[in-house]
Amino acid sequence: MPIDLNEHLKRKNKGYTPDENKDKGQPNHNSNRGFQSPRMPNFTMPNGKKMAGVYVVVILVILFFLLKPFTIINSGEVGVKITTGEFDPTPLQPGIHFFIPGIQKIIAINTKVRIAEFTGSDGAGLRSRDEGSLKNQAISVLDSRGLSVSVELAVQYRLDPLSVPQTIATWGQNWEERIITPVIREIVRNVVGSFPAEELPTKRNEIATLIDQKFRENINSLENRPVELVSIQLTEIVLPIAIKEQIERVQVARQEAERARYEVERAKQEAEKKAALAKGVADATIIEADAQAKANRLISQSLNNPLLQLRQIEVQGKFNEALQNNRDAKIFLTPGGATPNIWLDSKDNQRASSVSN
Repeated sequence: MPIDLNEHLKRKNKGYTPDENKDKGQPNHNSNRGFQSPRMPNFTMPNGKKMAGVYVVVILVILFFLLKPFTIINSGEVGVKITTGEFDPTPLQPGIHFFIPGIQKIIAINTKVRIAEFTGSDGAGLRSRDEGSLKNQAISVLDSRGLSVSVELAVQYRLDPLSVPQTIATWGQNWEERIITPVIREIVRNVVGSFPAEELPTKRNEIATLIDQKFRENINSLENRPVELVSIQLTEIVLPIAIKEQIERVQVARQEAERARYEVERAKQEAEKKAALAKGVADATIIEADAQAKANRLISQSLNNPLLQLRQIEVQGKFNEALQNNRDAKIFLTPGGATPNIWLDSKDNQRASSVSN
């Protein structure tokens, strides 16, 4: 027979179990045991106030993450808070900072050391914020005679952290294109343009010092001194080909002149050495002659009359001995004894002897 579903549910909720065996004409063995089927759990729905509170919390969480009313300032940065277009003069230090969306905003400004490169490489004029560098085309300059010269250099600088809000308010976030790039170009052109091209390689250090000095003066003259200059490196001075060739010829000529000057100096030293040697020989000869003359004077001074008479007597004694051996010998006597006596042996005309004192 058909079963009424509503009636079945009512009986089931009351713990009544229909006796299927009764319908079949069989006795019900479970009728006296008091058996009841388990009841269905009773779920209670929250009321409207609780649901509204849950909805509000969920919406606020979603809005918090969508609007993101906070900013994290990293190390090496400062934050600038802008309220309805007005810059807060106090910079925000690294950390988390909250603001009111739609009314306020916070921008992070990098205060690390940055580099502005002026080179002839490709991609000039493109700024890379991640690398902290600003690349520009090499600076073209006319020297004092109107010749075109290309100058490459690198400028290291950083923002003054204390004056960042005033700097951004005055110069904007593209402050580098207004403070660094045009100023350094103008200074380089003024400094390098005062020298002739051929003197630039030899006066490189002087030019770099002048550029550094003038750039510091310009930065320090700005209100609030927004930028701190770290250093300027003059990396390359590209000269025209004609000037390069001229400089090379001048250098070769200078080297040849230096070599010739060295040869002249060496020849001069050799001549001076020989002159000194000749002078030494002459001086030695003069000294020897003076000594000989002095000796002759001493000898002449020692030849007095008593000494000459003594020498004459000695020679006369030798003559007497000779006459004893050869009676035919001829003897010539000089008066006064001023010259030696001379005797000749008449037996041997080929032999002649002289005896001197």
